[in-house]
Formats: sequence, structure tokens, C-alpha cells
Amino acid sequence: MENGKSTTPQLPHIAFLSSPGMGHLFPLAELAKRLVCHHGFSATFLTFTNFSSPKQSSFLSSLHPAISSISLPFIPLDDIPAGAPIETILEAAVSRAVPHVRDALASLKQTTRLVAFVPDLFGVDLFPVAKELSIPHYIFFTSNCFSLLFFLHLPSLDMTTTCEYRDLPEPFLLPGCLPLPGKDFLSTAMDRKTDAYTWILRVMRGYYSAQGIFVNSFEKMEPGASEALKNEKNKYPPVYLVGPYSRPGLDESDEFHCLDWLDQQPKSSVLFVSFGSGGTLSMKQTTELAFGLEASGQRFLWVVRCPSDKDMAAFFDAQSPDDPLNYLPDGFVKRTADRGMVVPSWAPQVKVLAHVATGGFLSHCGWNSTLESVSQGVPLITWPLYAEQRMNALMLVDGAEIALRPVTQEDGLVERGDVATVVKELMDGERGKVARHKVKELQEAAISALSPEGSSHLDLTKAADQWMNSVKESI
Repeated sequence: MENGKSTTPQLPHIAFLSSPGMGHLFPLAELAKRLVCHHGFSATFLTFTNFSSPKQSSFLSSLHPAISSISLPFIPLDDIPAGAPIETILEAAVSRAVPHVRDALASLKQTTRLVAFVPDLFGVDLFPVAKELSIPHYIFFTSNCFSLLFFLHLPSLDMTTTCEYRDLPEPFLLPGCLPLPGKDFLSTAMDRKTDAYTWILRVMRGYYSAQGIFVNSFEKMEPGASEALKNEKNKYPPVYLVGPYSRPGLDESDEFHCLDWLDQQPKSSVLFVSFGSGGTLSMKQTTELAFGLEASGQRFLWVVRCPSDKDMAAFFDAQSPDDPLNYLPDGFVKRTADRGMVVPSWAPQVKVLAHVATGGFLSHCGWNSTLESVSQGVPLITWPLYAEQRMNALMLVDGAEIALRPVTQEDGLVERGDVATVVKELMDGERGKVARHKVKELQEAAISALSPEGSSHLDLTKAADQWMNSVKESI
């Protein structure tokens, strides 16, 4: 059902569909807001009832009056085994939503001047519906150009390679990008025998049937990769770099008074430690991180989550009834109370990164978190866990040079001594100074990209003008 806002049929209209999770919805909503506020469109979000939440409903209802929403009917997923990979859940949700999306798009086509359908990066299985209804269809790619090039090139690598990618003798060479070792591939590609890999490969192949791809990045962030996408127009669908889009964070609550604590700390002295809404560490790694932070002697604000020795990503069952602080080493909180703050499960990340006391961010390198850090001029320590985060870490450390990375043992563990070393280097060392300088430059470039004469604004204008012209031609 609609959220009570009325659409405006006289305006060209865009239908958006977000995969489950606020991390997908936030940047897609920013794209919609810019099309509405700067280019004269109206929009509708199609959302999955299965994964709705009060937070999502509140967010959607707070958007511009020209942005409405439609909740798709509930999709039965009870036949999916407990603990199934996120890709399995997403594939089922999208494929089973096809008739509901068809009905929603057909209705919008009758009641609005619908000029495009824009799902996010997992929505290609819905393209046949758009084709059937003669609706131009695009992708909003929520990650970066490096990852997009990987998506576009992996199908050809799959056809020419028989081994597991971690066993590739040479790095995968993508145009305009750093050499990509097989061990740093997208986590879903690390086992080619799984159904999840088969599905994600089909998704990647489907990108070539998009009529355009919007990317949540900007040229100065990754100049080589963006140039490669733009210059190979005959190889790829048209690519529009429209970012960086990140959460404004204005509605973030602060129940543990993190900001009050930060107010008492010196400028740029605090390392913010957080692994996103879905990231978890093992029990052993949680212990090593704690002792490493303690040994570093640096101030820190750590969002602690209950450890898991099974899975580094807990998207749909991230909340635990346990108190995460119970899993920290005995006496840790008391021993570090003069320079550290530990909070369970959640902190107002955008506001923390924007605070003058925050001088670094130890992050899982999710792309939303990365852009939030760049937008606030905060350098990073990379600690990738899943999805494309290893690729992001490679780009941030060796490409953009705005991050440091700790030494990781062969078993994947980062030992306490290496934690302490990299934390001290970021906060007080020469490499940290270089990263801080470079991220400040990128912060300015991000602001410039979204300005009226900036590269991202101009790219979005190109797409908007095409849609506007299609409306004029149909009149």
C-alpha cells in the first residue's frame, strides 16, 4: 500500500527498488531526492514487506512529498533453511517478487509518467518485467567503480578459469585498477561450487542488459577505474558516477552519550572502532582487538558486538540478547576507562565521524561507512570481513592512500601487537599523517563533485535530461 503521499502525474516519474537493509535504502533515497529536488522528477520506492522495520517506515515517510512508497505483498520464505547465506535469501526474495513488481510497475505506468525503473545492484532478475512493460531499466550500484568493473569482468574470467580464484597464479587485472589477488575477490566468489556464486554470476551477466548504471562514487576517489568505465562505452552500458551519497545522520539517537564523551576528548585524538550493522568478529579476534587497543595507548570509542565463531556477517539476526561487553577480557573496560569508551552494538556513526575529537576510523570497509568517513575527512584502518570489503581495503590502502591495514596472519587473525602498531601509526605516525592529508583532499573533492558544476551532478544531469526528453517526445 502507499504511505499516504500522493504522486504527481505531471512530473516524469522514477520507480526505485531497494534490496533489504537500510544500507541499500539510504544511498538510493539520496539519488531519488536529488532527482526530485534538482531535476523536477517524482518517485516511488518499492520495498519488501518481509524486511520492513519501524526505522525504514519512518525514514520513507520523512522523504520529500514527491517521493511515495509501495510495500510489496509479503513473500513466503519459510522454506529457506535457517542460516542460509544472504545471497540465497536475496535471490528468493527478488525472484518471488516478480509478479508483485510487475503489478506495481503496471499501476505506476497508468497513473504516472513513468520514465525509468531503477533497482539496486541485485535487481537484474526484474529486468524482464521492465522490458515486458517497455520501461527503461537501470541499475543503482551501491558500491564503487572497482567493484563494478569486477562485476562486469568476472563472467568472462569464469569461462576461462577452472581453479578456485584464491589459487590464481597471478592477480586479476581490471582496466584502470590495482592488480586484484584472488584471495581478495568478492567473498561470494570464493567458492565457485555454491548456489550463491551461481546466482551472483547470473546477476553480473545481467548488468550488460541495463540501459545505464549509476555508481555511488566520484571521479577523484578512483580516477583510473572511473576513466576505464567512461572510455569503454562500447563494452559497457552507460555509466554515471553520481556520488558520494551517504547518510546525513541527523536523526541518529545517542542513548549511550557517545557525543558527550567525545566532547571531553582532545581534537582528532579518538579512534572510532565499528564493523557496521552486520559485521561480527570471532571470540579470539575480539580478545586480540581489545588487548591491541589497550596496548596502543590511544583513545578509542569501540562499538562492541557479540562475537560469532561461525559467520562474520549477521544481516538479519544482528541483534543478540546477550550483553556484548561480557565477552571482553576481564578488567578491560576498567583498565581503559580513562581513555576508552565501549558501547554495545550501536553508536551514531555519522555524528561520531563528524565530531572534532574523532581522528581515525577502524572499519570493516563497507562502502557506505567508507564514504561517510571520506565525507568527514577521517582516515581509516581497514578490517574487511565479507562482501567486496577486501577489494575496498585494497583500493583505500594502495590506491587512494587514505588508510592503513594491519598485518593479518595466515589463519585470518590480527594479533594484538599488530593492532597496537597500526593504531599508533594511524593516530601518531608519519603514514597516518599522509593518510589524513589525502583524505582531507578527497573530502574537498567529494563536496566539489556534488556541487552544481561538479562531475557527479553533471553526470546525473545527463541521465535526467535523457528522461526529460523522452517525456517531451511522448507528448
